[in-house]
Amino acid sequence: MKSRLLPPSYFWGSVVLGIMLHFFVPIARIISSPYRYIGVLAVALGVVINLWTDSLFKSAGTPVQPYQKPTALLNSGPFHISRHPMYLGMTSVLIGVACICGSVSPFFVPVLFVILMQWIFIRVEEKDMESVFGEQYMEYKKRVRKWI
Repeated sequence: MKSRLLPPSYFWGSVVLGIMLHFFVPIARIISSPYRYIGVLAVALGVVINLWTDSLFKSAGTPVQPYQKPTALLNSGPFHISRHPMYLGMTSVLIGVACICGSVSPFFVPVLFVILMQWIFIRVEEKDMESVFGEQYMEYKKRVRKWI
């Protein structure tokens, strides 16, 4: 199944959804100040992971967007700990936003985001990587977890 929307659209929609849930259906406040500002660290970590990963894609000359044929198997930097560091970075930002909000409802959003990325993109991307890189990718999968 190919989606017309790319992961950044799902990500930004998720950010907006998390904030809206906080204001309209907060359920209960579970993190209070100043502890909720730990979320800033999670946001910063996610941004750094995404920028780093994007730079690795560009320096290797392989496409960042799903559904384009990969031309390089990246396994350094964040790819050393996660097969999908960009989704991991986006999820970190969503967790950070939920922490900053401090209420229960925004924490549902990162879970939904992970499920959507797995269902819409990751399973297709992994099949594409297997078909392009074969045994080399299978060995990489044995060494590196999907998320962390």
